[in-house]
Amino acid sequence: GFDFYNRSAMIVEDANATGQWDMAVDTRAGKIVLLPPGALGVSSKAAVAVLKGRTFDDVTEAPADTAQYTSRVPVPVEMGTVYVWRSRQNYGYYGTSCVYYSKMEPLVIDAAAGTLTFVYDASPACNDRSLIPPK
Repeated sequence: GFDFYNRSAMIVEDANATGQWDMAVDTRAGKIVLLPPGALGVSSKAAVAVLKGRTFDDVTEAPADTAQYTSRVPVPVEMGTVYVWRSRQNYGYYGTSCVYYSKMEPLVIDAAAGTLTFVYDASPACNDRSLIPPK
């Protein structure tokens, strides 16, 4: 699994064990899929939007339309596609309820090994859809 907020990879053996992850990776029907927590029955705000035909650098803002995000079903991983993630609920300064946005793009998809190598960039700003790294 991966936690975009803390920028860390982890093993998700039991989906409900910690809740400290935004994306799990699995193999379904011989293909790598991305699993938001809701796809594994975990209550979470984490969701993914699929942006086909866009480059990683061209995606500078997360979609505002919540209908573009998937939170309860596996999402097949494809090369040449950018995925925008809305994180699970976190708390910002002074207890503010926040979600954080990230973008990722697959670099290597190895379904036989069950692995996915990707590049990502995560916004450090609470509820800010901007995906341009701060300078």
